[in-house]
Amino acid sequence: QVQLVESGGGLVQPGGSLRLSCAASGSIFSIVRMAWYRQARGKQRELVAGISAGGFTNYVDSVKGRFTISRDNAKNTVSLQMNSLKPEDTAVYYCNRNPPWGHWGQGTQVTVSS
Repeated sequence: QVQLVESGGGLVQPGGSLRLSCAASGSIFSIVRMAWYRQARGKQRELVAGISAGGFTNYVDSVKGRFTISRDNAKNTVSLQMNSLKPEDTAVYYCNRNPPWGHWGQGTQVTVSS
């Protein structure tokens, strides 16, 4: 079972930036599509950004131009650079395969507030 550990969240003012990181165990990491998801309080979890094994990316419309997903297959990590953050970006952020495995990490809380 692949273990997923997210980090990098925190409290930031609107317009600020954060960089999230996800460390994944397992030898299959480099051949699977990965993604960042988020779940705001009272809402369903949604896919925010995805990246293929070869580095092709996709984003939900609400974050296009502000978020950048990347991966380092040698280190089994996937990152999410988040710029121009808005209060509506507040959520717990998770990384997982796309489509997701049945298990999730603990996530990392991102709070955007003045």
